[in-house]
Amino acid sequence: MSLRQQLLRKKAIEELLRQSESKSGSLKKSLSAFDLTMLGIGAIVGTGIFVLTGVAAAVHAGPALVLSFVLSGLACVFAALCYAEFASTVPVSGSAYTYSYAAFGELVAWMIGWDLILEYGVAAAAVASGWSGYAQGLLEGFGITLPVALTSAFDASKGTIIDMPAVVIIFVITLLLMKGTRESARLNTVMVFIKLIVVLLFLAVGIGYVKPENWSPFMPFGFAGVATGAATVFFAFIGFDAVSTAAEEVRNPQRDMPIGIIASLLICTVLYIAVSLTLTGIVPYEMLNVKNPVAFALSYVKQDWVAGFISLGAIVGITTVLLVMMYGQARLFFAISRDGLLPPIFSQVHKETQVPRKSTLIVGILVAIFSGLLPLSKLAELTNIGTLFAFILVSIGVVVLRNTNPGLQRAFRVPLVPLVPILAVVFCGYLVYSLPLVTKLGFIGWLIVGTFVYFLYGRRHSHLQKESSRGR
Repeated sequence: MSLRQQLLRKKAIEELLRQSESKSGSLKKSLSAFDLTMLGIGAIVGTGIFVLTGVAAAVHAGPALVLSFVLSGLACVFAALCYAEFASTVPVSGSAYTYSYAAFGELVAWMIGWDLILEYGVAAAAVASGWSGYAQGLLEGFGITLPVALTSAFDASKGTIIDMPAVVIIFVITLLLMKGTRESARLNTVMVFIKLIVVLLFLAVGIGYVKPENWSPFMPFGFAGVATGAATVFFAFIGFDAVSTAAEEVRNPQRDMPIGIIASLLICTVLYIAVSLTLTGIVPYEMLNVKNPVAFALSYVKQDWVAGFISLGAIVGITTVLLVMMYGQARLFFAISRDGLLPPIFSQVHKETQVPRKSTLIVGILVAIFSGLLPLSKLAELTNIGTLFAFILVSIGVVVLRNTNPGLQRAFRVPLVPLVPILAVVFCGYLVYSLPLVTKLGFIGWLIVGTFVYFLYGRRHSHLQKESSRGR
């Protein structure tokens, strides 16, 4: 087999389906469409509403932040339809990695898997750091102040050594995920309801303080600012693709996966638009460059008691984002390892809980190291570009599989192919173009590292490689 043939070898859809249905080494099927929708909302509603809205409005878009969310939402809706077709056709762990293995071949699959490792890992670490900030603020409200050395990542000028609250919450989430998927999903559902109530409370109270004059000028930074704002707040939408990593643990994936992906995205897009309109209507946009814009807006209009509830809801909301990101990361490692491209420890499933405990523990340790010791504010944009790259490949993959496997049974079909996938590529590509050059260079650097890892380990240990060697 030539090198080109090795790099482009694909995994048969039938083989992927047999793999997910196998009793040995497979994951427990315990999730419903409702669970998936809650997982999606749990991952999407969090940092986007409670943190990024203020910065994006103050620095990039102004009151036109609502258009930034519409632009990001459109890119996600088109991509979500493509994800839904794949997830209902190939209900296997691994998300875009697995879909790329079937559509493009091993090298592209590995690169998208390597990309998603960056996405979930950096996102989880950044979210944990945000959780730490809100938690410390809540503790200070009760008169509890942590030693400076334990409050943030290492910074000699400030005397900080480690972000201990971030490390603690990561290990709490890790232990929960190791108990079992069903238990994690139940807690996630409870927390999702709490944060939805908090968001609706903000809208109910805040709408009475909206001043339309605060929406003028509506687009102070021009459309370029709206586009940059869309690329920035795109971080707020990355959670829905984590839903597809749960495909192998869904009782009826052909029906439930499209419902979970599309419903969670639509609900969250509506909430984002409502919150951004209300937020910029309450407070002049130039004052919103704060870490807690939603709570700040209510304090601005002297509704401090509601602001306190909002801060508590932010902690709960960010916790669910962290839970789903770490869940998705562990399932991604599981899928890549099961194909031989990563060491086998990542795909070992516990006999009783039927979850990849070792993979989950390793993910927890790695994320704890990053969030505890490294300042990750600059890396948030890497998460965005990694996600956009995955969305583009999945959208192209739908068109490819429609041509290479036209007779494949699809429980959900993307309408207007190839128009919808092309729109997904165009919107996501424009958002990539709007990101800073340093982000693009950093992403290229990460892919180069991934190429070395593949040729040094993955290519030689690939199960497809071993099967082809035995067949000779």
